[in-house]
Amino acid sequence: MNKKILPRIAKNAILIVISLFCVFPLFWMIIAATNKSSDVIGGRLVPGTYLMENFKSLTTTYEVLPALINSVKYSVATSLASIVVCSIAGYGFEIYHDKHKDKLFRVLMLTMMVPFTATMIPLYRMYARFNLLNTTIGFILPSVSMIAMIMLFRQNSRAFPMEIIESARIDGDSELGIFFRMYVPSMKPTYAAAMTITFMNAWNNFMWARLIMSDASTQTFPMLVSNMTAGHFVDYGQLMLSVLISTLPTIVVFFALQKSFVAGMTGAVKG
Repeated sequence: MNKKILPRIAKNAILIVISLFCVFPLFWMIIAATNKSSDVIGGRLVPGTYLMENFKSLTTTYEVLPALINSVKYSVATSLASIVVCSIAGYGFEIYHDKHKDKLFRVLMLTMMVPFTATMIPLYRMYARFNLLNTTIGFILPSVSMIAMIMLFRQNSRAFPMEIIESARIDGDSELGIFFRMYVPSMKPTYAAAMTITFMNAWNNFMWARLIMSDASTQTFPMLVSNMTAGHFVDYGQLMLSVLISTLPTIVVFFALQKSFVAGMTGAVKG
């Protein structure tokens, strides 16, 4: 009995320690947001009473609400556009399957090996030529067609029954009707998983936003957080509160779609 219990206790102890290491940064961020800057620098790990003071100072010094609204707007728009385009592409690659599409998909897969920094400057010059700088369209276009999301929808489309599509075609239903009335409702878990991933990527998209959003009225919340560290003096209480605010939307989206996210990543199709 002891031989079976001891390894289990050891595994649980290791998992607990690892979990504490993973949770500690979030715990410290929350604690730091309630303390003044000198306490944060001193490494205080006890909740303070400066949360409201930090919030008032943050909202007075920086344009918090406009930056937050911009981030929500850009992230939601990017997520919706991306899941529409990627789901149609993934559906098409799998349902209308042939060897030429397989070759095209392999070429698209190769683009995953090209880092964004290699295409960033050409993209910027192209967007500047078409007057897309400081615009929502300019922000979302590079993220609309994500090969990883196309691959996710293509893989999960394999579980979608072809018999349903053939029956619908016999009944005279159009291809768009089959997609929107049959495929989309059945693939809700996959859409939830894609929505979670694309929202998080768009919310944390700093490099591209910094490059094309030069107007102060178009800055995102991660850009605002970055600007807080640009001065000679950094108020770490304000900084940690802004980081906490920046983290909350992604946490809310993830936990709201958690069950569907797990089902979507494992390829579940809703019956």
